[in-house]
Amino acid sequence: MALQIKRIYDSFQADDGIRLLVDRLWPRGVAKAEAHLDGWLKELAPSQELRQWFGHKAENFAEFAALYRDELENSPKAQEVVKQIIFQSKEHTVTLLYGAKDPKVNHAVVLMAYLNEKSKMV
Repeated sequence: MALQIKRIYDSFQADDGIRLLVDRLWPRGVAKAEAHLDGWLKELAPSQELRQWFGHKAENFAEFAALYRDELENSPKAQEVVKQIIFQSKEHTVTLLYGAKDPKVNHAVVLMAYLNEKSKMV
């Protein structure tokens, strides 16, 4: 499975493969025409309530990750999209794009781990 995460603010690379934004809100300062997106998967982003509670605070990350995984597990739409990403990543590189500043404390890290786990079950 070829899956990676990357800040949307980082430069586009040809080897990014399929580029999917996984934030609920459009990242500030990024022009849609320059984002080189193949899709915007709002349904995989944490709920607004969870995102606001988390606040990208490292001390909340472990609990956030558990709550976010629960949201993913309990959303039929998210599960459908998860299956599509896993299928795509078997044939192509899939790059999950996010806007957060911290490359280790953000929902894309949790989502990538979740996708890697789910891919082993398929």
